[in-house]
Amino acid sequence: MRLRGNLFLLMAAFLWGTTFVAQMTGMDHLGPFTYATSRYFLGFCSLLVLWYLYREPRERARWSGNYEPGWRAGLGAGCIMFVATSFQQVAMLYTTAGKTAFITCLYIILVPIASAFLGKRIGMGNWAGALLAMTGLYFLSIQGDFSLGFGDGLVLVSAFFWTAHILFIGRFACRVDPIELSAAQVGVCTVFSLFAALAFERIQWQPILEAGFAIFYGGIMSAGVAFTLQIIGQKYAEPSHAAIIMSFEAIFGAAAGWIVLGEVMSGLEIFGCILMATGMIVTQMGDVLQSRRKRRSS
Repeated sequence: MRLRGNLFLLMAAFLWGTTFVAQMTGMDHLGPFTYATSRYFLGFCSLLVLWYLYREPRERARWSGNYEPGWRAGLGAGCIMFVATSFQQVAMLYTTAGKTAFITCLYIILVPIASAFLGKRIGMGNWAGALLAMTGLYFLSIQGDFSLGFGDGLVLVSAFFWTAHILFIGRFACRVDPIELSAAQVGVCTVFSLFAALAFERIQWQPILEAGFAIFYGGIMSAGVAFTLQIIGQKYAEPSHAAIIMSFEAIFGAAAGWIVLGEVMSGLEIFGCILMATGMIVTQMGDVLQSRRKRRSS
């Protein structure tokens, strides 16, 4: 079951990483909140269809006493996700898909650190990984003036909210219906994004139609499929381990930006990516060694 959960999380990472390209191309025609409204509405509709198709297994779980609705937990997850995705989406007006993917993946470091504040002990490997990742962020994002670019700063803020989202999902994934949780959080993002679009942008049908494929991919594959895979996958993985697997979205995002958009990084930016990837690996190895020590002492 753990292997299947890890595969689900890796599939989610692939879909999220490649969605960075869809997010950028979608905004060739639309404002960030109009694009978000369109993709989340499409994702919400697809999840409602999935919820209806799985009505029989849900009824069996209800009769056996194993059913717990996920709508309420999804409301909380949706509020966190809306803030995270809004900062990220707006940031992509000012930075590249590859850089957005890598900076977003700082949650691989932030999740275990946040877990420590919640009472979980973390080892030296986590701290070493955090130092490497932050050094990599410097080389990736600093443009010679010792300050983060505006877009990079917005992505960094979103990384903190993605951290909160992973921890929140980790708390409820094993307890509630995953499709209902996913549908509720995507529904919340749809409503809040619509309010933001009405307040800050002009909504027109023709640009929405022109961005049809980007909306489809970001809505069905990312909002609908990937976030559901995350919830199912986190049933079988601790938040810190789930963050490690999902951080591969950075690799997929950078590769997609290079292949599809022709994005090119400087030597220092590539060095920063290598340091961040090294930080991810060091953090993972620290978790593995810590687990082995626990098994030996028990």
